[in-house]
Amino acid sequence: MARRPFDPASLGLRKTEYRQGNVLDRDALDALVADADVVVHLAFIIMGGREESRRINLEGSRNVFAAAAAGSRVKRLVYTSSVAAYGFHTDNPQPLTEDVPARGSDEHYYSAEKAELESTLWDTVAGSSLDTYVLRPCVVAGADALMPLESIPWPVRRAPLTVLPDPGVHFQVVHHDDVATALVAAARGAGTPGIYNLAGPGELTARDLARALGWHSFPIPRAAVSLAAAATALPLVPAQAQWLNAFRLPVVMDTARARRELRWRPQHDAGSTLAEMVAAARERGIL
Repeated sequence: MARRPFDPASLGLRKTEYRQGNVLDRDALDALVADADVVVHLAFIIMGGREESRRINLEGSRNVFAAAAAGSRVKRLVYTSSVAAYGFHTDNPQPLTEDVPARGSDEHYYSAEKAELESTLWDTVAGSSLDTYVLRPCVVAGADALMPLESIPWPVRRAPLTVLPDPGVHFQVVHHDDVATALVAAARGAGTPGIYNLAGPGELTARDLARALGWHSFPIPRAAVSLAAAATALPLVPAQAQWLNAFRLPVVMDTARARRELRWRPQHDAGSTLAEMVAAARERGIL
């Protein structure tokens, strides 16, 4: 079910039936889950403003959780959260395991929402018989996941001189096809219900990104990023600018639990996933 219509057959999906609906419409959700054995929740606004984001992400997700918990037929609920749920905290261990609390970061609305929703999810399904899986992917990339290049407000993306500041902060990416295999494993009930980190092998920095884009990079102190991120709390600064907080500190996850429990084996490493995303963006005229 999605707001935007599409033709499953045109994508080669022979066993998929499309239903148009909105996660803000509880009646539509109840009708959907009435025939469902497994509910997979993917709907989420990433780059919306704070108010729109809270309305759709929080209220809409609560509706999904409640509908799944109330559905008499539903056996499993699979929810895609995010690495951002951990928050950007200096006392977070590296790498992050699933035992680290999802505290979110108040200065980053998306991070705070993801942490709040995980708490809401567990409260909603408590006492139900649902097997609940929470997947926490890092940045999802690849030929069909161009959001990091389309939407995140890279300050130099359209500058005459393409130079990318590099604070040396390491980050991870995961290929969309590898996320799909984890979703399939969870939908089938592989492993133990619970929380699973998803990240492809390898780590990247802004320098790696600049090299893949054919840009230049220059090192800057992390303190400079922290100062810029702090400025996003000022009046009149767009909420989307809060994404600068994601580059203040390394947020690297351990994926041993997904490999062990879900038998998850990502087929794409960070470098090849980044290269594929950049090539697709160039082909489609985004870069």
